[in-house]
Amino acid sequence: MVDQQLSEHGSSGRATTPVLPTGVPAIGTTGDLPGPGPAPGAAGDKGLRGNSVGLLSSVVLGVSTVAPVYCLTATLGPTVTAVGVRMPAVFLAGFLPMLLVAFAYKELNKAFPDCGTSFTWTVKAFGPRIGWMAGWGLTVATIIVLSNLAGVATDFLYLMLGETTGSDAVARLGDNTAVHLLTVVALIAGATAMSYRGMTATKWFQYSLVGLQLAVLLLFAGIAIVKAAAGDLPHSVGFSPSWLNPLEVGSFSAFTAGLSLSIFMYWGWDTCLTMNEETLGSAKTPGRAAMISMVTLVTSYLLVAVAAQMFAGVGSTGTGLGNPETADNVFAALARPVLGTPWSILLFLAVVASAAASLQTTFIPVARTLLAMSAYKAVPPRFGSVHPKHRTPGYATVAAGVATAGFYVGMTLISDHVVEDTIKALGLMICFYYALTAFACVWYFRRELRRSLRDLVLKGLAPLLGGLLLAGVFLKTLTDAWDTGYGGGAVLGMGSVFVIGVGILLLGAVLMVWYSVYRPEFFRGETLRKDTPALVVED
Repeated sequence: MVDQQLSEHGSSGRATTPVLPTGVPAIGTTGDLPGPGPAPGAAGDKGLRGNSVGLLSSVVLGVSTVAPVYCLTATLGPTVTAVGVRMPAVFLAGFLPMLLVAFAYKELNKAFPDCGTSFTWTVKAFGPRIGWMAGWGLTVATIIVLSNLAGVATDFLYLMLGETTGSDAVARLGDNTAVHLLTVVALIAGATAMSYRGMTATKWFQYSLVGLQLAVLLLFAGIAIVKAAAGDLPHSVGFSPSWLNPLEVGSFSAFTAGLSLSIFMYWGWDTCLTMNEETLGSAKTPGRAAMISMVTLVTSYLLVAVAAQMFAGVGSTGTGLGNPETADNVFAALARPVLGTPWSILLFLAVVASAAASLQTTFIPVARTLLAMSAYKAVPPRFGSVHPKHRTPGYATVAAGVATAGFYVGMTLISDHVVEDTIKALGLMICFYYALTAFACVWYFRRELRRSLRDLVLKGLAPLLGGLLLAGVFLKTLTDAWDTGYGGGAVLGMGSVFVIGVGILLLGAVLMVWYSVYRPEFFRGETLRKDTPALVVED
């Protein structure tokens, strides 16, 4: 494979795989090669199917994982409650740290393409223990998101069926705990099975679902703006450029609360990077796909936010976006008023499609992170098994599915408040591993920052600022979560969200210490360390 790439470049060279002192081949590829990366048999060839994902497929995976329709219906209301008419400005502000961190991912991937992404790069920058915790943060965040996606997909599935049949009894089936949990488990099982088969087997399924989401959002925004501009709606408001100005948010506390919500809305774009070893042009294509995904998301978010605000206003009654009774599910309240009957079904279908598509693709980062951690002996070797036919991390995918189903069922049976508090703690996990990755970029390239203005900005200043912003949101959220009124209650005098968020991180630390005693090779720097070379090519 590598020889073929070299012949295409007019070279008669051969690929060589550097071997570490322990006998473990290095992972990676030179940034100059446009091909899929390591030669078959190298450690970088973890058994995944190379050259199976192109630029368009990678962009679709990035957008699909974020689930834009689901994110909008779940966050429009809470964001308006926090910042009022400045909601579009907060969405725009939330894009900034994500964009800056995306530069870090892009540069790190160019230097060292590896499906472990945050885990692998943080290990190379800061050592095994900090890197292991970054991998833990990504894994736990993904499992929490997967469980929430399954729950939302179930709720909207029955709402859509109720809208289609005109039966309130069918629409309320999602409120029945037994029916709800059985449906959630069935959806998780289906998504696990599809992810197990691989993305190439379901490529057109993803194309269709993402296309449907974006088309329905465009339709919704267009009709909402036209109806609002007609001026015959009681709660509609005229557009103002000040809506896009983050500096006009009332208070810093309100701004950070809204920013935390908007950061969640962009989470998942890095799936493009976790597919790097399977992507055509692994050094450059994933980074480009991440940037395109981010621009697509921020454009659709701003368009829908402005349209919804113009149509419904920010009041706390009726269809107002600030109504606490509809805040967690805005599209359910706006579907009929905006689209009318029977076209309102399209919006319910789009939410189901959004959650279903994301439910499948969100398995990608957790499965491939566990695969990479296993390859470097940071977790048990079973997680490194790859299906011989489908070329996917089979065991890691199934394990993630089982963990997701078990987590959701267990938390739901304990209390609905526990589920909600765990989701609120999700922002802590996201900021935690994104910030670590951004700082890892700055430290990893610290000796190259004086070479050019480009290196200084893209490898130094941009990731540093992104990391600082996310670290600030992390600390502010942690401080707010200490308050017992932030979540569903108090635990030992502390807020339940604080206890859950910090408890998850401490659990990871305990597991890390235990595994470092059980299998210390990785933690001694024998399998992956700061100077681990990428795959090189010799003439």
